[in-house]
Amino acid sequence: MKIAVVVQRYGADINGGAELHARYVAEHLARHVSVEVITTCASDYITWRNERASGTESIHGITVRRFPVSRERTPDEFGDWSARVFTRPHSVNDELAWLEAEGPTSPALVDYLRAHDAGYDFFIFFSARYYHAYHGARAVAHKAILVPTAERDGALGLSIFGPLFRGVRALMYNSYEERALIQGITGNHAVPGVVVGIGSEIPERPRPPRFRQKFGMHDRFAIYVGRIDENKGCRELFDFFVRYSTAMLDGLHLVLIGTPVIPVPSHPRIHHLGFVSDQDKFDAMAAADLLVMPSYFESLSMVALEAWALGRPVLANAACDVLQGQCRRSNAGLYYQGYGEFLETLRALDMNPALAASLGANGQRYFQAHYSWPVIERKYLDMLERLSQAPAGRGMEPLPGWFSRRRRTLPPADRIVDAQPRGAATDISEPATERVRPSAGRTQAPAPPAEAPARTSPTPPAAAASPVAAPTGRAEGDARATTEGRTEQSQDRRSRERDPRQEHRGRGHDRSRRHDRQARPAGQGARGSRPPRDARTGTGSSSTPEPNLEETSTPSGSPTSAPAPQPRGDGGDQASPERRPTARRRRRPKGRPGRTEGSPA
Repeated sequence: MKIAVVVQRYGADINGGAELHARYVAEHLARHVSVEVITTCASDYITWRNERASGTESIHGITVRRFPVSRERTPDEFGDWSARVFTRPHSVNDELAWLEAEGPTSPALVDYLRAHDAGYDFFIFFSARYYHAYHGARAVAHKAILVPTAERDGALGLSIFGPLFRGVRALMYNSYEERALIQGITGNHAVPGVVVGIGSEIPERPRPPRFRQKFGMHDRFAIYVGRIDENKGCRELFDFFVRYSTAMLDGLHLVLIGTPVIPVPSHPRIHHLGFVSDQDKFDAMAAADLLVMPSYFESLSMVALEAWALGRPVLANAACDVLQGQCRRSNAGLYYQGYGEFLETLRALDMNPALAASLGANGQRYFQAHYSWPVIERKYLDMLERLSQAPAGRGMEPLPGWFSRRRRTLPPADRIVDAQPRGAATDISEPATERVRPSAGRTQAPAPPAEAPARTSPTPPAAAASPVAAPTGRAEGDARATTEGRTEQSQDRRSRERDPRQEHRGRGHDRSRRHDRQARPAGQGARGSRPPRDARTGTGSSSTPEPNLEETSTPSGSPTSAPAPQPRGDGGDQASPERRPTARRRRRPKGRPGRTEGSPA
């Protein structure tokens, strides 16, 4: 089998999130199948300037084909098009112009895919929002597998991406939150897909003392790793941490690793190390007390997974649905919204070593169960095998006609995305048609445990920050109350799958609450019967696992977790067939009003 990985930039020296993700996948799949990489000549993601020679080269034993970018990106032009399509009524032509302005615009790359379609079994496209993925996947839709790397931003609300998500052969999602958002907007439930994520190259024995000696860092500290940018929440992080330092005179320091886009404050407890080697990065993360992730938008945080692999807890911004969901499912992190919660959660991790150690241990188990490379490789290879044995789908929907493409009747893209529920995903099941099955002839990685997290009554993370004497093992105990609406909406969304257009209409709170009452696991009780406060800190001694992606069925074929109740057409409460009252007509004396048995008295 021959696979092509198609990505906007590629190189051993390129460490962007999606680009590094693509390189890791290409190098690990190359151990099992023939892999080539198809990319552009760009190195800079701001301008897409051609800085590498076009043609063929080899990187870590993988053939890389580079094609020139026909036009550089102009930030002002791209900003103007973004304002038009994200905030104002617009046309399909406006969206296509936005896509070309964003880049990397490489018609030569798309022409190569179309001309050499027969030379590859499948094409794996990274980053759905870019020119190469949109036009490339349309050119070879019958062999296209998409890794969306989508965040919660306006690009997902553009109408041109709906046919893309519905027309590819399969999707490899980074998280359950990403899947829920894409399916809610595009209605692509019928397209095969699996939540995969990505592994990382974790050193076996990082050396914290080596880091402390090299950089002279002898205080306890929290660490941030990544681009130091306002879009990553760093400006807010600086504000919160300076205020924390004033309130906690003997508290933690903050170490920053990454390239600055905004100025780093001059503060005695903020230390910027710049761009460092992987060895220094992992030594620093192993020496840290915790990792802080202030980003608002992520499709999956690789650095959070690396921190968990090293046994370090994570403090995340609750505004990012993906980070919040990862913290809840792993039971390996806390999250905050606003300065008050930032102060309390950071102080809890600083002052309670048992809490931090318990969360860190949960993170290690979570990483090994779901993000070790044998698990990731198995999911990709099983999807490739499944698609190779199945006929191609219905193909890509065509663009509208000449006049329709020019009508400015499409709503602002931001409005479409904002209409979707927020918070951590509660549906973490894999439908039977999407489950990945083990393949014969390959060594299988240890399967993740089969149970899905029990649904619990959410509680704000501020409460979760209280130090506790003993961990309790409840994965969702520190969940924010704002996610309860998403729980109800996800139940209602399953009742509307036959008509995806209903996703943008009424929320159906009353019906979904009735569903929620009947779907609540035994022992959960009503909202009034919550566990004690310290039982909801999220400090479990063992992580609550994600569902098993291989063997989550009972002998009868139904999932081991309780199936979602099927709504009745009238929206009323449901009763199982064996318990539903049977209507029988009684004989009644004349003159008495009659009623049917089983109807209200």
